[in-house]
Amino acid sequence: MTSRAVAIVGGGIIGCLIAREVISRFPDTPVVVFDRDGIGTGASRRSAGLHFPRGTSDRVRQMTAYSQDYYEDLAAKHPALPIHSIDMTVVATHTAASLAEVYLDRAALTPTDTVPGGLVQVPREASVWRCRGCHYADVPALAQAVAHELRQRVTFREGLRVNAIEDTGSEVLLQLSTGETYTAGRVVLAPGPWLADRAWSDLVAPLNSRVKKVVALHIEQEPGPDDGVVVFHDEDAFLLPLRHRGHWLFSYTHDEWDVDPDTVSGGLDDSVLEAALPLLQRYSPALAEHAVGGRVFCDAYSVDRQPQVRALDPAGRVIFAGAANGSGYRLAPAIAAEAVGLLQLDEETSQPPKEMSPA
Repeated sequence: MTSRAVAIVGGGIIGCLIAREVISRFPDTPVVVFDRDGIGTGASRRSAGLHFPRGTSDRVRQMTAYSQDYYEDLAAKHPALPIHSIDMTVVATHTAASLAEVYLDRAALTPTDTVPGGLVQVPREASVWRCRGCHYADVPALAQAVAHELRQRVTFREGLRVNAIEDTGSEVLLQLSTGETYTAGRVVLAPGPWLADRAWSDLVAPLNSRVKKVVALHIEQEPGPDDGVVVFHDEDAFLLPLRHRGHWLFSYTHDEWDVDPDTVSGGLDDSVLEAALPLLQRYSPALAEHAVGGRVFCDAYSVDRQPQVRALDPAGRVIFAGAANGSGYRLAPAIAAEAVGLLQLDEETSQPPKEMSPA
């Protein structure tokens, strides 16, 4: 008999929400999640966890709206989860019409004079806009909370590598680092930036995705009660007050490609600081003085800057879900819904989503 099990490779926020989506829609389907490290590690552990209602294409805007509704519903029903609403302002030289092409209507962009908190100086040529519908999350903690509630129905196998994937024509065999072979009817690859892993590099090569370094500075200054996130639209950067950690985070675009996730993490170097500090000093000299650390990792980016959710084989037994271009957390619910929609599971067993019990 062909296996009915769904195997998910990758236990980050995307992989965990895929598992939750499978169980919600197909509660009798066996689900196992494999991760080479632990739940919520990898790119999820380094994520800023910022959500704001923005998208550069119709599909991404739709995914943003879906994910925002998902997170807002989750946070409203389970307020103990580490999802925190936050005020947001956008600093941009663009016109209202051009910003409206990127930000969703629900963002309700409203012009204002200054950035609250007094730490950000606005260039004379720029305008400031208030934005609704924003939040940030402690992403690794959220992934672990989701996994905690799924464990009665989902098997999590942490610290195991998938060394090979073989499609037999009727099912998929996963060769594990323990020497075992796991048999699944469907497999979802949610590997984050590990696109070049030998187990699936040939499968994902046609996607033409690449891995880019992602950098954020930690600013060791306590955020004030009026401080919110500030997005520098022109530069694709933002300042985020991480109140649960007691410091600020400054994320900016670092243009270094084809890095290795197994070697890229570590301390900041001179090239990173030389690229980030001038931009931070331009907008907030006061905060720049306290930028004394940070985080360095990477993420997978697609050619068209839209998440890739697609079958990797003609029969649709192996699905890829990722290449979210640094927006893995922000779009994870929509990515999970698209991925499960491609699994071709028995629709007769489909059920309405079940509630997540309080974490």
